[in-house]
Amino acid sequence: MELSTQHVRAELPTARGRAVYFVSDSTGITAETLGSALLANFPGVVFLRHTVPFVDTAAGARNVVRDIAQASRDAAAPIIFATVKSTEILTALRGSGGILIDLLGGHLTELEDALGTTASEQLGQYHGVGDIERYFARMRAVEYAIEHDDGQSMRALEIADVIIIAPSRCGKTPTTMYLALQYGLLVANYPLTDDDFPSDGLPGTVARYGAKCFGLTTTPLRLSQVRHERRPNSTYSSLAQCTLELRRAEDLYRRNRVPFLNSSTKSVEEMSTVIMQSLRLRS
Repeated sequence: MELSTQHVRAELPTARGRAVYFVSDSTGITAETLGSALLANFPGVVFLRHTVPFVDTAAGARNVVRDIAQASRDAAAPIIFATVKSTEILTALRGSGGILIDLLGGHLTELEDALGTTASEQLGQYHGVGDIERYFARMRAVEYAIEHDDGQSMRALEIADVIIIAPSRCGKTPTTMYLALQYGLLVANYPLTDDDFPSDGLPGTVARYGAKCFGLTTTPLRLSQVRHERRPNSTYSSLAQCTLELRRAEDLYRRNRVPFLNSSTKSVEEMSTVIMQSLRLRS
């Protein structure tokens, strides 16, 4: 399969920064995930990111090399994170003028030695379904998350692993979907509204499942900014309303001993890890 070297999810296109290419013979998810984890250790550097998937032919490699070579003439040598098995393609990338970081590299050899067998030559094998039962469990979890997003359904809450509660726009949905897709957890989320605060207890729909609840909060300014993008100049997005809702939500969490965290400075991955540790969902 051959695609043009389309730059996907390029960030800060007008800023000067170090070009980074995530090159893969499959979807690019592994290259982007591992590469981004390494780049996160250099918060002071601006990176211009380009994800180039399905580079599995010599022609596809030449297209990528041409782009990287152009970028290396205009600025510092681009950094290339690659999850590519083909020696021919890796050789081409090394000659592009960029700095190649082979994310598979010697690790496959080490694993071959440990297992006493050779790795499969099939392209993109590390992106495969693998354990079919685990795959279907994740798909069922995604379906559950979609059905139970934003309090749309209260059906089968008794089988939920987690119920995320928070005021609107605090990060419930992305965290829910990440936990479902990445870990196969059954996650529902419920939006706290004005109707939920007259009483001291949890909202009636989730009150029976307090042990499964986890709360999210954020800063009033951040919440106001996010809501302003959705409903500008409204009471919903006003700083006063956001401050009130967050204060009431945090009081609710404390009264009912619901663990919670501030989502304003945490990634979805970090929040998911905290939730799983807090509710003892780590396998």
